[in-house]
Amino acid sequence: MPTKPESPEAPVGVAPPVTDQDERATTPRPAGEREVLLDVADLEVHFALRGSSLGRMFGGGGEVVRAVDGVNFSLRKGEVLGLVGESGSGKTTLGRALLGLVRPTAGEIRYRGQDLAQLSERRLRPLRRALQMVFQDPSAALNPSMDIETAVGDPLRIHKLAVGRAERHDRVVEALEQVGLTPVERFLTKYPSDLSGGQKQRAVMARAIILGPELLIADEPISMLDMSVRAKILELMLKLKQRLDLTYVYITHDLATAKFFCDRVAIMYLGRIVEIGPTEEIFADPKHPYTKALLRAVPEPDPSRTVPRDLPRGEIPDAAAPPLGCSFHPRCPVAFESCGWESRDLRALLEQRWLDLDEESYAGEQATIGNLDVLDTPAHSVVLRPARGSGPEDVNGLLTRLRDADPNEPLWRGVRRLEVEGDGVVVDFHEGADPLLRAAGGVQAACHLYPPMHASPRSDGGQPGGDQPGGAA
Repeated sequence: MPTKPESPEAPVGVAPPVTDQDERATTPRPAGEREVLLDVADLEVHFALRGSSLGRMFGGGGEVVRAVDGVNFSLRKGEVLGLVGESGSGKTTLGRALLGLVRPTAGEIRYRGQDLAQLSERRLRPLRRALQMVFQDPSAALNPSMDIETAVGDPLRIHKLAVGRAERHDRVVEALEQVGLTPVERFLTKYPSDLSGGQKQRAVMARAIILGPELLIADEPISMLDMSVRAKILELMLKLKQRLDLTYVYITHDLATAKFFCDRVAIMYLGRIVEIGPTEEIFADPKHPYTKALLRAVPEPDPSRTVPRDLPRGEIPDAAAPPLGCSFHPRCPVAFESCGWESRDLRALLEQRWLDLDEESYAGEQATIGNLDVLDTPAHSVVLRPARGSGPEDVNGLLTRLRDADPNEPLWRGVRRLEVEGDGVVVDFHEGADPLLRAAGGVQAACHLYPPMHASPRSDGGQPGGDQPGGAA
């Protein structure tokens, strides 16, 4: 997107305040004509679980949390890409990894062709002039012992971009004017504690733009602000985008603001992108069951609304032990046999059933099946041993009755064999593959509802080979 020439007296990297005339004169080029600014390929960020000292002594504690688990996307100059998901989806970790604040475990982050994932901190620091972040909590982002002039101008000192105090002062004044903290003289000597939440976030944004960046990672920039100022901050960000030719990665859990602010949206679940495409397409015709559920969960002030609320069951699974096959299948309302059912799903089904039984019925079934600990190990095949006093035929009979009583339960459709074998009952599940991002209408969705399926089965909780993995039904 072309940028109007700055006035001669404007410091480098900080443009004059935005006017309505500027906005009308700035016409963005079509997205397809813009250059690729950022290209992310197979990005992974894992965090090791420390575990207990005794476990580490005997070689345990080797689990990892797959916070980002194989993400691919490209970002064009001037674009606004939204990363949307629940808490624990990995969106904030992904944003921090893009700037090198978290070191990637694997994959590439190419900024103008240069792989940031391979750079040391010393070589990465100069590039941060062009790559900046706006954090969620403005109170934590600002040093309480610095006045606003010092805090906003500190990046100039760190990067040695201002020759003296006078030049630094002028640059700070221009940045504060850009974000609407005027008259500037009222704010220069104030401390963060003297400002409102919206004013603090404007100061954080002034600090981010003072270096003249071209990419801003905005991590929930309005989530901690009053409703009355949220729209004003988003409008300010749009004006800065037009005037300074900025590109945004906008991280949020708020679908309403993503619809207003973003050109494209990527829906994240358990560290993966499960749907990505133009904002209008995703909101008008979502493809992934998780995206559909998120949109149905958005409240509407309509007492006559009758849209069914088939929201996901339960909570996001543990990222240290993700479900086999499709990551979303335990919560998906349209899951079927190919989604990757496993032993832990059977335990969850039994425990949920027992919550609804009377005490006598619960005691009888629990005495038949016995200890469920064998179901804690993720596996597509498991042997259930009967409790003392019952036989394998009793266990098989109970499970068969449960299946016959609820044939539409997705888990039972995923069971391919249920029979007595020796002194136990074998339960074999269809092995599911990790769904890959595939074209689905005007978007891409990682879901088995959209063939072809060429992913390799995930039988150990690990990462399959191939294209972008998903977390779909």
